Amino acid sequence: MTDVVIDFGSEPLLGKVARVDTNRVTIVGSDAALVTRVSVGDLVAVQGALSTEYLIGIVDRVIRDTEERLSLDQEDDEEDFAQALTAERDLLRLVLVGTYRTVEGSAHNTFKRGADSFPKLDRSCFLIEGGNLQLLMSTLSAGVPMEERLILGSFVADSTASAIADGNRLFQRHGALLGSTGSGKSWTVALILERASKLRFPNLIVFDLHGEYAPLTDEAGGFAQSFRVAGPGDLAAPGPDVLFLPHWLLNHEEMLAMLLDRSDNNAPNQAARFLTHVRTLKGATLTTTGHSEVATTFTVDSPIPYSMDDLLDALRADDTERVPGATSKDVGGTYYGKLTRFVQRLEAKRLDRRYGFMFEAPAGSMQYDWLPTLLGRLLGSENGQRGIKIIDFSEVPSDVLPVVVGVLGRLVFDLQFWMAPDARTPISLVCDEAHLYMPVRDSADAVATRGVEVFERIAKEGRKYGVSLLIVSQRPADVSRTVLSQCNNFIVLRLTNDQDQSVVQHLMPESMGGLTAILPLLDVGEALVLGDAVVLPTRIQVDPPQIKPDSATRQFWTEWAATEAPSAAIALGVEAMRRQSRSST
Repeated sequence: MTDVVIDFGSEPLLGKVARVDTNRVTIVGSDAALVTRVSVGDLVAVQGALSTEYLIGIVDRVIRDTEERLSLDQEDDEEDFAQALTAERDLLRLVLVGTYRTVEGSAHNTFKRGADSFPKLDRSCFLIEGGNLQLLMSTLSAGVPMEERLILGSFVADSTASAIADGNRLFQRHGALLGSTGSGKSWTVALILERASKLRFPNLIVFDLHGEYAPLTDEAGGFAQSFRVAGPGDLAAPGPDVLFLPHWLLNHEEMLAMLLDRSDNNAPNQAARFLTHVRTLKGATLTTTGHSEVATTFTVDSPIPYSMDDLLDALRADDTERVPGATSKDVGGTYYGKLTRFVQRLEAKRLDRRYGFMFEAPAGSMQYDWLPTLLGRLLGSENGQRGIKIIDFSEVPSDVLPVVVGVLGRLVFDLQFWMAPDARTPISLVCDEAHLYMPVRDSADAVATRGVEVFERIAKEGRKYGVSLLIVSQRPADVSRTVLSQCNNFIVLRLTNDQDQSVVQHLMPESMGGLTAILPLLDVGEALVLGDAVVLPTRIQVDPPQIKPDSATRQFWTEWAATEAPSAAIALGVEAMRRQSRSST
């Protein structure tokens, strides 16, 4: 670290400390011209207890008001009285965020979070700008070891200084990337993935809800491995990048969320028989395949293959069973006619080709050793396998999307949970459009609740097992509060909705809440970054990624003026809609 220290000796005085409370410091300005250069988010240094110590604060309010110096009953000539009433006073409010020391023992230019002490009244205050700002920013960057640095962009206050986050801390303690549509979220995700791809063995899974990250994959000349959940057009001849998630991967709550109508009077009977038969069928699989040890400890939720045909046969047998009655005449059995609607719903789902990824998986997926292969493809980074995986969910029906995404999240977490601690490889789940599958509990139906439960558990416990979340959403007001509350790092781009702003404000420390006032004013690609991954809450300009995601905003007016709607493309789109597959386009 350089021995050149910040020197305010030749800098003009911004003002003096006039008020101190537990969260904020109020300064009375002494240089009116200098105050006009100050804006929200600027940094100010307040003289500390020692000449070598300064408390660093962020400006969250600048006020110029009129100070009344004479009372109304004083008798002065009108000119003097008018001048007294128009006397102005500049007030600046700071949020203290850290302590900078020019010298600390044998070290120079040290910075630490938090204020070691509160400033005293009348202490001198200085605006940090120019060379001093560059030096402070360099000091902050130097505090992050080179191998842990994640360069996000540049500081808005000083475009020559790189905005650096601690990559370890960003992923260790969950992060949230929030911003309105068109604010630059997808570009920021692509940049983070691009930076991670430079590492030897990155391990990230991106849940891509709209297929917009396809340009980042190998197929498009990028750096990530591409997967997509099978659509109706993939069932006959699936390609190597197609993923199937057979029904037996779902636990009983996830299956019942899709199939059970809880308003049905027979719902308890239907759930009970489903559980009984599934457990029996899984036990039979273990016996047939010679896994007797597993057969002594497995549960109904253990991921063990079983035949859907056998399950339907068993349920139909219950539903149509007749037994001898008291008069030697056959009567309906215990479940006679009580499972009819449940069987019908299961058959309807099975016949719907949109759910083929679940009910029409290839025969190989029914093998006992298929699951390690699947998870090896998703988590492995051996033999030149790409460490960043992008899974396209764009053809998954919206009514089961939370369950499907939740199943993958749960499989990753469960695998990490049960693996030997020294064999775990840290993995991060990048949850794009998170509001679609981890909504606020109050608005979640039975299917969405299953997905929310998975990610809430990962948010609360994932750090212990090397699983982290990067939550990406344009509607933080619609994302589970439990998940967001566990995020210790925030990259917040422009947010224009007052409900979304309110959520972000409540997630931040009380002293930082005022900074959210700038969120609607941020430019495209500008972000407010704060949390454990950055030493100082800062406003940055995110670097554009080298490979852009397919999320660019269309130029409506320009295209209307120059481009006609192609009839041939419309016809292809209609066929894709009929086939429920984008492959025909």
